[in-house]
Amino acid sequence: MSSSLAEQLVRGDRRALAKAITLTESTRADHRREADALLDALMPSTGRSLRLGISGVPGVGKSTFIEALGLHLIGQGHRIAVLAVDPSSSLSGGSILGDKTRMERLSVHDKAFIRPSPTSGALGGVAEHTREALLLCEAAGFDIVIVETVGVGQSEIAVAGMTDLFVLLQLPNAGDDLQAIKRGVMELADLVVINKADIDEDAATRAQATITSALRVFGFHGRGEHHAAPVLKLSAVTGAGVDAFWQAVQAEALRRRDTGAFDARRAGQREAWLWDIVHARLLADFRQHPAVRAALPHTLADVKASRSAPTVAARTLLDRFETKN
Repeated sequence: MSSSLAEQLVRGDRRALAKAITLTESTRADHRREADALLDALMPSTGRSLRLGISGVPGVGKSTFIEALGLHLIGQGHRIAVLAVDPSSSLSGGSILGDKTRMERLSVHDKAFIRPSPTSGALGGVAEHTREALLLCEAAGFDIVIVETVGVGQSEIAVAGMTDLFVLLQLPNAGDDLQAIKRGVMELADLVVINKADIDEDAATRAQATITSALRVFGFHGRGEHHAAPVLKLSAVTGAGVDAFWQAVQAEALRRRDTGAFDARRAGQREAWLWDIVHARLLADFRQHPAVRAALPHTLADVKASRSAPTVAARTLLDRFETKN
């Protein structure tokens, strides 16, 4: 089935793309094997898109911004895929998955593909198989793939690790300077955007100046480059500044291609992805090991009751795992 599905997907069949993403998200072992075969078959058709990560605090206007940008890019002849990751409830496991509703105009366009996905508890606020979905979208001919993240916790790190350019959205009046600027997050950003500038132009200008100054004080860019991230202001609602933003994205991507940083970043991401899969598989094997499963209940009870140090308990479980019966 994977070969025929691959052929349909490369031809740009949207139903085939949706079916392929669903296949990669399945936890069934036979589906996992089919998904692996599909991804291998499609690898020659991937890697030709520009991958943009969009993050920011809830309420900053990520979905509105993505819709405005997407419609602008479609007008320039591009095909846009949006992987919008929604948080899953830690209690019920449910997810709102409302991005198609929030991007009403973009979602009905034949040159756009929007796939909302729950995090399902995945670390970093990015769905477990977002990277695979990204490759599938590229193989289907979408030349710009946008990953919208939850915007909380470790999501910024996760999305920066799978995209070419990471865009951080900020509000013009997000609080005092110390609250608005967090060094760790800013160092990840390839571009910083002050959204909703139409609400308070003066506040947006002050935020732009403050963040620009702070980035200069930092003295370096987050991935070892001596190049501060551009800071722009725009209004996704009115569309003002969207074209200037896209020009800045193109200029930054071109600069990185010329310096070799673009290809080096992708190569590093592929290696990191490999190790992520290895770590996940090892953890799954560890939990399923008969000796570990037998010892785990009372070991956890001892740790919770302070009868055993976590380090000692961990080493004991690892010794059981490493001893092959």
